[in-house]
Amino acid sequence: MTETAVSIQYLVLLFGAILVLNMFLRMGLKNLGVPSLIGFMAVGLAIRFLDGHWPFLSPGVKEVFRFLADIGLFALLFRVGLESNLKGLLKQFRHACLIWVGNILFSGLLGFSVAFWMLRIDVLPSLFVAVALTATSVGVSISVWQEHKATRSPTGELLLDVAEMDDISGILLMALLLSAVSGMAGGGDHVSVGIMIRSVGIILLKLIVFGGVCVVFSRYIEERITRFFERKTHSPAPMIVVAGLGLVIAGIGALLGFSLAMGAFFAGLVFSRDPEAVNLDASFSSLYDMFSPFFFIGIGLSVNFSSLTSALGLGGILFVLAVGGKLIGNGLLSLAVTDAVSALLISVSMVPRAEIAMVIMQRGHQLGEWAVPDSVFSAMVLVSLGTCVISPLVLRKLLKRWPQKSESS
Repeated sequence: MTETAVSIQYLVLLFGAILVLNMFLRMGLKNLGVPSLIGFMAVGLAIRFLDGHWPFLSPGVKEVFRFLADIGLFALLFRVGLESNLKGLLKQFRHACLIWVGNILFSGLLGFSVAFWMLRIDVLPSLFVAVALTATSVGVSISVWQEHKATRSPTGELLLDVAEMDDISGILLMALLLSAVSGMAGGGDHVSVGIMIRSVGIILLKLIVFGGVCVVFSRYIEERITRFFERKTHSPAPMIVVAGLGLVIAGIGALLGFSLAMGAFFAGLVFSRDPEAVNLDASFSSLYDMFSPFFFIGIGLSVNFSSLTSALGLGGILFVLAVGGKLIGNGLLSLAVTDAVSALLISVSMVPRAEIAMVIMQRGHQLGEWAVPDSVFSAMVLVSLGTCVISPLVLRKLLKRWPQKSESS
């Protein structure tokens, strides 16, 4: 039997086992109140550990896993864009924007300052850390709000708006940062400000053109295509068409110099005009549940175990920054638009760092050690794990003490 045939057999076996294991993880961790992404990262870490001691992943199998991680990344960011309610955001834009500015400035500037001046991390890794720390994984917290039927409360709606702005700004900042540094392979100590400014200018111009094309497609073409397939076919065919068009848009965005994540986010925005037609379709949920875990498994596979020892101390410091940045940055300015209890609830809910933060760190890590070293990447993985476990536990107790009722109740 050829080596290729053996690799394919390993891949089929591993893929099937992971799909089944992922479903058990979802059920088990949900009962414990722990986000499933923790389990997915643990699966990746376990596979990396086993392969390090008893090698069984061939280069070809690893390449397939990287491809599956990219598909998982598309599913994650497509859903973020799909669930973005830009019209609804405008209703609370003034209040949400005030909190968002404090969050971005405090979390980002604090993260960069500590990483660069105190921890002596090079400027580019410090920038990646800063951008990652501005992001929020509100989905981790929203499940707790849903348990307490509080998502439709004024505080819950304000939280969703601020988190939505966090996601959008985090993805945009990531796109700008990646575009500015992608051509600088060499090291973090030699950053040309002129090159960065020129790169940012070019990417902003491309972004305007790409965004304009997406707006035209969303307003005048998307509905006709989806309605045509809804009339002529049956589920899940319309969703397959939507997913295919989303991949095309994401691929075009990547070819233009954006990351796949940015292209996937824009693809989701294109279809967010009518999210119910897609988001509630069982076939989309199936696609999402099948592929999104592979992104987090890929994160675990990317961790270098030799860097974990040095990452523990660094991860502890970054964890304090991750928690403090959100509690202070969100909390202080939230007090200007709401009461102290609501400000505390919003701040704690914004602490988790998962999808967007790890997308940012992974993209930087893929550029090489000069952009995001193994130790910094591993430290941020620990930050993600820590914040996603602790925040829901604290938030659950706070919501029990201060229940939030919807406006209609």
